[in-house]
Amino acid sequence: MFPKVNPMTLENVLSRIDAEMPAATDRLLDLLRIQSISTDPAYKAECDRAADWLVADLASIGVQAAKRATPGHPMVVGHVDGDGPHVLFYGHYDVQPVDPLDLWDNDPFDPQIEETPNGAVIRGRGSSDDKGQLMTFVEACRAWKAEHGSLPCKITFFFEGEEESGSPSLVPFMEENAEELKSDIALICDTGLFQSKTPAIITSLRGLLGEEITIKAANKDLHSGMFGGVAMNPIRVLTKIIAGLHDESGRVTVPGFYDGVPELPEDLAAQWQALAFDHAAFLGDVDLSVPAGEQDRTPLEMIWSRPTCEVNGITGGYTGEGFKTVLPAQASAKISFRLVGDQDPHKIRENFRAYVESCLPADCTVDYKGHGNSRGSVMATDHPAFEQARVALSDEWPEAAAFAGCGGSIPIAGHFKKILGTDAMLIGFAKDDDQIHSPNEKYDVESFHKGIRSWARILDAMTRA
Repeated sequence: MFPKVNPMTLENVLSRIDAEMPAATDRLLDLLRIQSISTDPAYKAECDRAADWLVADLASIGVQAAKRATPGHPMVVGHVDGDGPHVLFYGHYDVQPVDPLDLWDNDPFDPQIEETPNGAVIRGRGSSDDKGQLMTFVEACRAWKAEHGSLPCKITFFFEGEEESGSPSLVPFMEENAEELKSDIALICDTGLFQSKTPAIITSLRGLLGEEITIKAANKDLHSGMFGGVAMNPIRVLTKIIAGLHDESGRVTVPGFYDGVPELPEDLAAQWQALAFDHAAFLGDVDLSVPAGEQDRTPLEMIWSRPTCEVNGITGGYTGEGFKTVLPAQASAKISFRLVGDQDPHKIRENFRAYVESCLPADCTVDYKGHGNSRGSVMATDHPAFEQARVALSDEWPEAAAFAGCGGSIPIAGHFKKILGTDAMLIGFAKDDDQIHSPNEKYDVESFHKGIRSWARILDAMTRA
């Protein structure tokens, strides 16, 4: 039985959050000044400094926290004992590089509060991805601790410093410390509001498989006047392979590709329909108009719950200025697959390569280079925390919260399930125009403020009987 909470508890915490927003914002600005770029070895000391900053900040609210070494950048792990459910909160303190620097209006590591036509924003690298989001949970805990002297339940804080560089240390660290990191539910704040207004709880994530293929023919580039028509052109072979990856209805043709792809549950389909997604506006923003995926699926299904095959890059022959009449010796393509449900990335890689080889004519060979793989994730929405959080978010935001999918890949959610046996709940407050990974990244002050209040409401809902 979870402890009963005085009905006034939440209102007191929310009032304190409102009153202390200036101090909370100052703390976030301090963290944003640390240049914790994980991909560049030149910033190793800055990543260490960010981890130290977080350890000290967690300690200031009574969390037993420590910087934990890895072969790369350190993890930050902290614990607070308590009654009721045990929740783990994950975020990452590393940020993307700032290039191209000349496209920033100001120094990316000199964060500022700016007034815009749509309200005040916090401008700086990492403001939305993920330092601002990470601090929404920490600030909710700070307000709760200040109001009541303790936190509402047992909490583990788990902050990573390599998310933006592929998380090479994450899985080994989780495997080595699995018993310490296990919890009843994992909370991840690295997502956003649906169409910048509707709070969303992500219930499915697509996995990712990357393949690079290089078709080779002659042992050198050939003069097209001398060899054209008689020698096989690798670009011709490559384009035929690519053209055959989809049928006329937009379905992927790789054998066995749809094995393990589930149908969307009716209740979830109804929630998505109620979101009234404006696909015309979504595509119109990038000067497109017609959904190009499976024609028997809705646009939201195409983005959130259906697998894809996309060509991300093609190289071959002469691509410089002017013209060079050459038959190239080789041609390459980078191809990615977004995966859902129980699709097996290893089987898809095997079947894709078999398809490619079936298309090779005489005199041609193929080289492969794999670029990693991860399965899709589906969250167990029958866990009571999901509905508790949905109601809590609906109480905070003008729009009712909804269970949503995510077209991208966030491998940490799958790691929690596979390594720790813990379901993950992804809730974030970013907006579509936050420009994450791009110059002039920002996080709305409203997102920061209401994000803090949202986590306070969620903690309250999860710890009330």
